[in-house]
Amino acid sequence: MKFSKTIITIFLLAISTISCSGDDGADGTNGTDGAPGAAGTANVIYSAWITAPAAVAETIDGTSGLSTSINAPQLSADILAKGTVLVYMSFSGSVYALPYTSTAGGFANTITAISSLNKIKLFRFKHANDGTTVGLPTSLTWRYILIPGGVQAATAKTAKLDYAKMSYEEVCSHFNIQP
Repeated sequence: MKFSKTIITIFLLAISTISCSGDDGADGTNGTDGAPGAAGTANVIYSAWITAPAAVAETIDGTSGLSTSINAPQLSADILAKGTVLVYMSFSGSVYALPYTSTAGGFANTITAISSLNKIKLFRFKHANDGTTVGLPTSLTWRYILIPGGVQAATAKTAKLDYAKMSYEEVCSHFNIQP
């Protein structure tokens, strides 16, 4: 019986080895190539660097600060509900993701972005909330990146990237955006 099993095993190995030989058939014909697609940004939308209008005093949720808005015509309800909105500020040759906290003017303050349909409000407030404000100069430039929501991840292993935790350079590289 042992001898029979050995012979059968050798026979099966021989058949599987022989049946895995190279390609014997002729290659099929391929279809024609399509036109080249757009740059590798999927459905990602990004703005040029924008100079915002002069800021005005505003109080949001009981916090006094300065605000201005930039138009984002493709910022849809769908992106607001399911996508990601990233906003960056540029000054002195460096790029910073919002929210951005600093001690400009000698006081701790934050510049944040508040997204709404077709607009992004830029709001700067002092942490002390003492009724005074720190300027929001028009020399700053802004850029937004809109990442539409896709199919919800099926498992934790395939969870979507947290773009807000990526640097500006990493986001640009990931979506093939020219900085």
